[in-house]
Amino acid sequence: MASGFFALLDDISSLMDDVAVMSKISAKKTAGILGDDLAVNAEKASGFVSSRELPVLWAITKGSFLNKLIILPIAFLLSAFLPSVITIILIFGGFYLAYEGTEKIFEYILPHKPIGNDISSESISESETLALENKKIKSAIFTDFILSIEIIIITLGTVMDQSLTIQIAVVSIISIIATVGVYGIVALIVRMDDFGLKLIQMSNGQKNRVYFTGITLVNALPVIIKLLSVVGTLALLLVSGGIFTHNIATFHHFLESTPEILRDFIVGLCVGVVVLLVVKLLKQMIKLFLKKA
Repeated sequence: MASGFFALLDDISSLMDDVAVMSKISAKKTAGILGDDLAVNAEKASGFVSSRELPVLWAITKGSFLNKLIILPIAFLLSAFLPSVITIILIFGGFYLAYEGTEKIFEYILPHKPIGNDISSESISESETLALENKKIKSAIFTDFILSIEIIIITLGTVMDQSLTIQIAVVSIISIIATVGVYGIVALIVRMDDFGLKLIQMSNGQKNRVYFTGITLVNALPVIIKLLSVVGTLALLLVSGGIFTHNIATFHHFLESTPEILRDFIVGLCVGVVVLLVVKLLKQMIKLFLKKA
């Protein structure tokens, strides 16, 4: 009886070791998307009245948890009964990530005037503020849904050769990290300027260490968000390129002598440019068709 109990403990310990190892591997694979998720949500959670930043972020976080609850069961069912579909979804997701990354570069090179009002503006009414706030929340939750699919599918792709128990444990852990970790960091980032302002007020007009720390935090917020955006864009192209080179034979043998990270970036950027051109062309064709109609 005792030997059976210790054997069970040994099996549990072995399982936890496997889960820990595979979770580390999966975390590395999804780090790029998590970085972009962080950048996107930091940008979407900013621009609100200070008192509304955390409530809005909490609403987005709840939406993110709901996204995971919807996606996880479907992903596990596909993994159990139609594992080949996981690879197909992964490749289609790679096209989306490549498109997103290339579009951000395109918008940086050819910037356009943002549409809509700043929610932090005092010139709009309370009802307009709430409407814009809800619109931004819905947009953030939809973006999270797309990124969540990619995070979960990429994680599943790294543990496809493992047992279903390990798959469920690893994917669940990464999903929790993707939500709690990302939105926890976003909360710290968006409140950085408020904390800096408090320090400035605490200095009582004296230009001491507290004052300069506050000034640094206030000025650092837009820089950090821009930096995260750049890192997130590069990560999107690297992740998408990695998806193509590992799952499509043609890309697997493309630029074999080139360092892997550079090859993944080139592949992701090239595919992204093609997809972006196709999307732009389709949009123009639809516009022309609607005008004629």
